Amino acid sequence: MTQSSITEQEVRTILSTIPYPGFTRDIVSFGVVREITVGDELVIQMVLSTNDTGVASELRNRVTQVLSASFPGISSKVLIDVQAPVQSSGQGPIAIPGIRHVIAVASGKGGVGKSTLSVNLAAALASGGLKVGLCDCDLYGPSVALMCGASKRPSADEQGMIIPPEHHGMKIMSMGLLLEQDSPAVLRGPMVTRYTQQFLRNVAWGELDVLILDLPPGTGDIQLTIVQTIPLTGAVIVTTPQEVAVIDARKAVSMFQKTNVPILGILENMAYFVPPGDTTRHEIFGCGGGVGEATRLGVPFLGSLPLDPELRIASDSGVPLVLSHPEFPVSRLIQKAAESLLPVLC
Repeated sequence: MTQSSITEQEVRTILSTIPYPGFTRDIVSFGVVREITVGDELVIQMVLSTNDTGVASELRNRVTQVLSASFPGISSKVLIDVQAPVQSSGQGPIAIPGIRHVIAVASGKGGVGKSTLSVNLAAALASGGLKVGLCDCDLYGPSVALMCGASKRPSADEQGMIIPPEHHGMKIMSMGLLLEQDSPAVLRGPMVTRYTQQFLRNVAWGELDVLILDLPPGTGDIQLTIVQTIPLTGAVIVTTPQEVAVIDARKAVSMFQKTNVPILGILENMAYFVPPGDTTRHEIFGCGGGVGEATRLGVPFLGSLPLDPELRIASDSGVPLVLSHPEFPVSRLIQKAAESLLPVLC
């Protein structure tokens, strides 16, 4: 094999066989590999977000060995940029006491299953042993309470802090717990900001490894309030494959990037449908929109999830599918997406 006969895709395929240290997920899908240059020599550029200096050394050795075995006689160089995980600074956004990480789950438009995935991602992380909180920041269309089977109004402690109910191993807060059934949240801009701040800072979250924020669709007051007042570890963007959803997801990505919030990955929902008793995949909303956008933006692709009635049934029943039926294919895919977030939480 000669240098000129090697393609970038061949190299990327080879690298996708290398797992991230300590995980089964590979370094390509993790978003570690940022650039592959095929020229006079093969150059691999990677970016790691970790405090463990040994990870970079281990990865460099693994990549070098795999490239030498796959492309014998070809000169290669592995460059790794090790960055410290996002930490709260003394200026600007102020961290919520007791909470190590805050991850926003966002979408550019509604109807893509963002709340369903927020609940199941949070439940998957909690089932893995993490202390997890789930905050429903969609004040106008709250659905987290229903999806978690929570209906009892939260109480307050002596300091006036709201005590969030616990369901499925998660602490939960949602406007749905405060409103009477079928009552709308009629709020103007200033009230939206005030409620958002109260949900974040006037709730007795306690010690959490991660707080998952289920954001409303779009890039409005709630999103801006959050990114300007608390430091986010990163954001997960949910989209469907169709172009109209991808375009709006792109806007959400742009908002987070302009406010220096890392994009932890794009998760594609409703990517295909497999009828019961059949193996034929029907791509109802198109194909490849999510993975194509992740590649274009250079961010991790967290997977493609099917349009599965069981996911809807579980949400309506108040028990996340990853807990009620962890063996289902869609549950395994969500668990894998949740697992891909662990490197930034450790």
